[in-house]
Amino acid sequence: MSIRPWVVVEPPDSRGLRRVVVGGETVGHAWSAAGLRKILGRLGHPEDLDLEDPVILCWRGGDSGTWPDRAGRRHAVTVLMVAGLLASMALSVAVGWPDAFGALTFAQRINGVLFVLSGAVLGAAAVAAIDYGGKRQFRASGAIVLLGVLIALATDSLLLFMWFQEMEFTPCVPVFMSLWCWSLWALFLLVRNRSWKEIPQPKRFAAGVVATALLTGLSLAYSTMYQPAAAPMHLTLKAEFGRSRVDRSLGFLQVPLTLHMKNTGGIPVYILNDSYRVSGRGAVYSKKPADRDLMRDWRESSGLRGEDSGEAELYVRKLTYTTISSGHFYGPGNRLEIGEEYQRKHVVQLPKDAKYDILSIDLTISYMRKDRGKLGVEEFRIPHYSWDAHAGRYYCPLEKGCFPQIIYHGRLWHNDNLVNLTRKPRYVTAIWSPKRDPDSFISPFDFKGETGLGQKEKRELERYGVARAHMSYEVSLAELLAPPPVLLPPGYSSQVPTATP
Repeated sequence: MSIRPWVVVEPPDSRGLRRVVVGGETVGHAWSAAGLRKILGRLGHPEDLDLEDPVILCWRGGDSGTWPDRAGRRHAVTVLMVAGLLASMALSVAVGWPDAFGALTFAQRINGVLFVLSGAVLGAAAVAAIDYGGKRQFRASGAIVLLGVLIALATDSLLLFMWFQEMEFTPCVPVFMSLWCWSLWALFLLVRNRSWKEIPQPKRFAAGVVATALLTGLSLAYSTMYQPAAAPMHLTLKAEFGRSRVDRSLGFLQVPLTLHMKNTGGIPVYILNDSYRVSGRGAVYSKKPADRDLMRDWRESSGLRGEDSGEAELYVRKLTYTTISSGHFYGPGNRLEIGEEYQRKHVVQLPKDAKYDILSIDLTISYMRKDRGKLGVEEFRIPHYSWDAHAGRYYCPLEKGCFPQIIYHGRLWHNDNLVNLTRKPRYVTAIWSPKRDPDSFISPFDFKGETGLGQKEKRELERYGVARAHMSYEVSLAELLAPPPVLLPPGYSSQVPTATP
């Protein structure tokens, strides 16, 4: 009977690791002779065993001195792989956590949950990377690491793509740019080493990875493109003057005014700015004007209210408009949910002998879709008066030619946290003044006193779904002063009967 060695040391693999087999079964892996002695010690062999003894050991692909492992390089690669996966996990959780628990739409919350779950997979991949960089006792560790690297590459590529749209520097930019370069390096390394070859069915694994990527992409596209545009946004405004009364003690005319607003759209909104303005129209009437008077009146009256009305009257000229009452209707920073309505009653007072023929009301509301962003309402609701020296950067004294106005200013967060991480902070600024139309704009720059809309500000208004609703209504003062009609009982005739001969 021949004598066969019962401990077989297999040739080193691409990393220098040698498999130790006893009776056809793997009992361990060794990087060095010291590691082999530890395995033999667990099998009951003495510590000073002669590794060249052919009775005990059989060497394949090299002898007891063939240990090509470069431990320093191997440990460095493992540490870099684990560190990149952990950093990618933190980034995915940072992206998804605010949306998963704070997004206003169901689709965006699902999108946030997907990023959080991706972070969990990246955490598992970091643990698997320790085994994959070591003795690979778990067969699927390489495939799990590959899946984690693919998720990291997809996330970093998405962030990079969104950053290129504006190219604004944020603290997050160096992070995902570095991780994008890391993910390319890690993917190259894993593909070169065919990290998936140890799993039983690599084709099914690849199909699962592709399906997961497609579902994630479709969810993101739905939440960022289709869903926000699917719900319409609309406000219905109404205004009505009531019948006037004369205050006998003061000799003033009191005109009731009712303002009404309702969210008849399919999405909640933030009110960025609003204003109502009651104006009295004065005019000179002429029974026999010449044709040239019509043209002169049109030239003189056009643009008196800040816009060209395009109206001219044959018997009325020298139109003048005087602001009688002006103020906020609902208030900047307030929310209006779907179907919610708000009504306010106001009394306009003017002298009984005021030379007005028509009263008009202009109601303007500037609002923003609530599903596109989150407004810091506590900060935004604080009014800053431009004439107040304690207003800080909002202060602009009248002696410098500044127009007195009230300024509202606050931070705005996009409802998709991907946008918040790839762009500078956005701020909403609303400006109100009694004799001017309310103004509001969104800017990537903190307010420094400048106003007006540039191309970037206009693009921001479209991105956050900012719109304006306006209505105007006018009534003659004679109609408001007319006595109410007398209601007669049924069957009663107001005609005086005539006597019959």
